[in-house]
Amino acid sequence: MRKLTSFGFLFVLLLLAACSDEAGASQETEPEQTETEEPAETEQDTVEVEVEEKEPEPEEPTFENVYPLTGEPTNDDVDHRVLSVMVNNHTKARPQSGLSQADVVYEVLAEGQITRFLALYHSDIPEKIGPVRSARPYYFELAGGYDALYTYHGASTAINRQVAGSGIDYLDGAAYDNNGWLFERDPNRYAPHDSYFLTDGTGQAVEQRGYEAAKEIPALPFAEDVQPAGTAADRVKVTYYNREIVSYDYDENSEQYLRSSDGEPTVDRANDERVALDNVFIVRTGHSVIDNAGRRAVDLESGGEAYLLQKGTIQEIQWKSVDGRILPYKDGQPLSFVKGQTWVNMIQGSSTVEVMNEGGQ
Repeated sequence: MRKLTSFGFLFVLLLLAACSDEAGASQETEPEQTETEEPAETEQDTVEVEVEEKEPEPEEPTFENVYPLTGEPTNDDVDHRVLSVMVNNHTKARPQSGLSQADVVYEVLAEGQITRFLALYHSDIPEKIGPVRSARPYYFELAGGYDALYTYHGASTAINRQVAGSGIDYLDGAAYDNNGWLFERDPNRYAPHDSYFLTDGTGQAVEQRGYEAAKEIPALPFAEDVQPAGTAADRVKVTYYNREIVSYDYDENSEQYLRSSDGEPTVDRANDERVALDNVFIVRTGHSVIDNAGRRAVDLESGGEAYLLQKGTIQEIQWKSVDGRILPYKDGQPLSFVKGQTWVNMIQGSSTVEVMNEGGQ
């Protein structure tokens, strides 16, 4: 029994030793690494903020020059000649071509009860102007105030001599009649209402005659923001004679006066544009009949009563001749024109100027 007990005790020791070896072997084995779970991504609401990008403010345009007869800025050259053209205003000559593009127009009585125009062009030169009519001394005197190239078609021998002796540069359509590059006759009209000046030929004619192509033109008086101190004038009627009535209707949208002759709108035949003015300058001066044909002399020097229409108003003012130009004055001080186009009505003592406002005001 004692041997059995010892053997059993030994067996137990061996069994424990084997278990100990297994445990050691297990400890020597590299422990299995466990993956750490990353936290699940959570969806978050994304708020998109729209940032309004401010567009850069446009730069103010810059201009190198100013047109001297309209006051409008430009980057074009402004040293070219002023073209002045005698334009027919007989009823058979209407509608005329080129009037809507004139910088300045002088309207003065010729013979009888009919006016004639001296149209000045500088900022905008139309291709065709007319019908062109004959010369008169006070018209080329007005043109001389701008050192303009004076263009007309025909005149009496005496007046042609006056034009030539005045020192003004001129083109007489009678010398270029219907030549196709400077003057042409309109087959749909009858003489003397059918002669037209073709401006593309001006350079060639100027070169042939030895005239200067460039001139420095003194500017008319313009202001940036004219605020006329006048009374309301929705419609103004200028009566030369019963057969010659001019009217101006104010357009608030454009701030211009729309011209009519004898109740008919003045429309340009070349482009169908209504003649619209930024300034209407009405000048009262002395007229006198000087021959049996009814030709006149017109006082361009003495100054006197005048009216100025601007921005829906009329002012009673005065006119003065300054270096050959008819200019507006008030109480001895010069007035400014609104930038743009100007029409000058030169009237005699018996002519009337009437203001007609809506509502009788």
